[in-house]
Amino acid sequence: MKKIYILMILFVFLGVPFSETKAQSSNDSSIVYFTRDISPAGVMKLFEFLKDSVHGNVGIKVHFGEDGNEYFVPATMVEPLCNYLKATLIETNVAYRGRRRYTDTHIQLARDHGFTFAPIDILDSGGTLVMPIENGVRFKNALIGKNIEKYETIIYFTHFKGHGSAGFGGCIKNVSMGMATPEGKKLMHSNNFPVTDTAKCTRCGDCIKDCPANAITLNPLTIDKEKCIGCGKCITTCTNDAINAPDNGEKTKRFLEGLVEYAKPVTEFRNSIYFNIIINVSPSCDCSGNPKKPFVQDIGILMSTDIVAIEAAAHDMVDAAHQCDDAFMKENSVSGKHQIEYAYQLKMGNKKYKIVEVK
Repeated sequence: MKKIYILMILFVFLGVPFSETKAQSSNDSSIVYFTRDISPAGVMKLFEFLKDSVHGNVGIKVHFGEDGNEYFVPATMVEPLCNYLKATLIETNVAYRGRRRYTDTHIQLARDHGFTFAPIDILDSGGTLVMPIENGVRFKNALIGKNIEKYETIIYFTHFKGHGSAGFGGCIKNVSMGMATPEGKKLMHSNNFPVTDTAKCTRCGDCIKDCPANAITLNPLTIDKEKCIGCGKCITTCTNDAINAPDNGEKTKRFLEGLVEYAKPVTEFRNSIYFNIIINVSPSCDCSGNPKKPFVQDIGILMSTDIVAIEAAAHDMVDAAHQCDDAFMKENSVSGKHQIEYAYQLKMGNKKYKIVEVK
């Protein structure tokens, strides 16, 4: 009875009806640990509940941030966890220009952003691991950084925020796009070209500054599809709604399903633990060098071994904080909820969850 009362208080605070917690508290729900203590100590308090599931060499998948972006999860948040596990920080290179494109400059960027306390492994520096995708519809294989083979346990330390093409970026995107080689990233982004409205363009040039592929020109506003890599940065950069996600629902569905399919073999390949850090919830991805400001207050940290449950819980919390049914649809004109539904369909996890708050 006491647990139910605690859950009731938590969900009332978050704006979720208590009737939903009854189903989430049933035996078929996945546990998602939660703390409002947004600090390195809060991370370690959560980790106490899953530390016994860790074995072997540990890689912690993070995002080192982009030049010009201050919203990524700061290095200090993951430092105690990394030191405790004697873990390696892992990432992959990107497909666009900038310091994160090449291994040596990627590592230097990480050091510049405070990730100086552990070894860094850029997974694709060792080549490509081709991973078959069971029952894949959008893809038959995933191209993943080969150095993933070095690690028996992978902890996905994820910033939960918006994304111009995916609606939101959470653990699923951190596993799929985050672990893919540059070629794999290009394949997931292919044909996901933004649409433009010249009449709304003010010629400010912000989109040109943020475009990693030099694909945008003004007078009139045009995106060169031969150069565009479909990353969606320009969508969240433009404050005048002159650049938007494709209005073809099938394109968005294809992109979201591609993300999920790429994540599936990776989650199955190694023992995995997932964190969603719900802070600095900008409509923009951490890859944006000119991100929009956060639209809700910081909420807390989630942890689970179920990638579907933790994504569902994080999205519900942001929706409640933003007082709407789909916060990222409201902010980005793109709903990313199909990521959760499709991952559930592929039996990657459980949509039902039980929040266990850690004080």
